[in-house]
Amino acid sequence: MWRDDPVEVLLVHRPRYDDWTFPKGKCATGEPDEAAAVREVLEETGLRCRMGAELVESHYTDARGRPKVVRYWEMTPVDGSFEVNGEVDEVRWVPVDEARRWLTYARDHPVLDSFTSARRDARD
Repeated sequence: MWRDDPVEVLLVHRPRYDDWTFPKGKCATGEPDEAAAVREVLEETGLRCRMGAELVESHYTDARGRPKVVRYWEMTPVDGSFEVNGEVDEVRWVPVDEARRWLTYARDHPVLDSFTSARRDARD
């Protein structure tokens, strides 16, 4: 999720993992990935968003040894506000050039790079 002037991305802190990452989640049975992304962002951040371009996927193995694939999209907030919930205890808008330092996982860096590349292309 991002906003303009200056360009910032939204990161979430998950106390269960004590990490800073991008909002993400799992699809419900039969739910399209795009619908799941919008729903999960709303559930984690309280923000209703407009979906934009798809970014790169993240591939990794979780702590239980299960392979994971996470799809990401550019999203811009339309309305709503954050409230602490069962998954996220804090959100932070971070300038793009500082976001890499906040992200807990190196696997999130290509997602950030994909976003910054898409923003650069949009300006050109």
